[in-house]
Amino acid sequence: MASRLSDVYRLTVTASRSAVLIAIAALIALHIFGVEISLSWQISIALLGIALGIPHGAIDHLISIPSHPRKKFVAYIVSYVLIAIAAGVAIASWNLIAFDCVLIMSGLHFGFGDASFINEYRISANVSSEPLWVEAIYAIPAGFLPVILPLTDHRTISALERIRHSLIHWSGTSTHTLRNAVLAIAVISFATLLFTRRYALAIDIALLTALSTFAPPLLAFATYFGFWHAQRHTARLVPRLPKALNLAQAGAPGRAFLAAVNPGLYAVAGSFALAATLMAASPKKFSSSLLWSVLVIVWALTVPHMLSTARLDRASLKGTFRPR
Repeated sequence: MASRLSDVYRLTVTASRSAVLIAIAALIALHIFGVEISLSWQISIALLGIALGIPHGAIDHLISIPSHPRKKFVAYIVSYVLIAIAAGVAIASWNLIAFDCVLIMSGLHFGFGDASFINEYRISANVSSEPLWVEAIYAIPAGFLPVILPLTDHRTISALERIRHSLIHWSGTSTHTLRNAVLAIAVISFATLLFTRRYALAIDIALLTALSTFAPPLLAFATYFGFWHAQRHTARLVPRLPKALNLAQAGAPGRAFLAAVNPGLYAVAGSFALAATLMAASPKKFSSSLLWSVLVIVWALTVPHMLSTARLDRASLKGTFRPR
């Protein structure tokens, strides 16, 4: 059974790496032929990437707590929604402070979520999990490369001017320091992983560095969120959802993956409908940018999502996760 489940993780690794490679290759080709992607197209592609990433965080209630007793389930849902609302109000009202908090939280969530994915992949393939120091040296750059590098890119100013002007100086005078620090950590991580012959992890760091450095900021984050983070987190849902797990056991990794996506598809339409409503109801806070409104919703949902998955991450990082 474990070997069949490992097919889902293997498929996801291949798909996420391929998506990043294709994005980088396409951007190189466009650069060679002198074709520039307009900011409007970047925003449209970013909306698509974010939309693809929304379902993976929409089914926490199916994996984090049992459906019974009903009171516990209802209390969980109410708490989840209230936390998301509070986070959304904070981000919309106090852009800079809330934005910085979300960045730190997202970097940790992305990185250690990716490390958890790697450990679950190894366990599903009957291979021992990585020691804690390897998880940490991989997780920190894996999480902060796609967050910090796009935001400290010189091309970010025009994007933020279009999306949310108040965020242009989000890092104050520390922009170059932050960028250089993350790059230095990535280089140290890459070298250490190579030296210890953890080549697969080194490849991940190299790909994320290339994507986050070369791609326009909006495209870099959208590609990472929709085609890397969301895919890998979705694969982690398969052993926790009976229907998806049964398909994996039956040797249908692709169908198993889709079975973990389908329960969260409603959140895509819901998020965009809510974003449009917020734009109409509070134009001063949400301006006319659909992307900003969607980002506020996604970031707001990330707060309870991170809290819900923390327990799962802890079990995976400790190597105590066991497929059903």
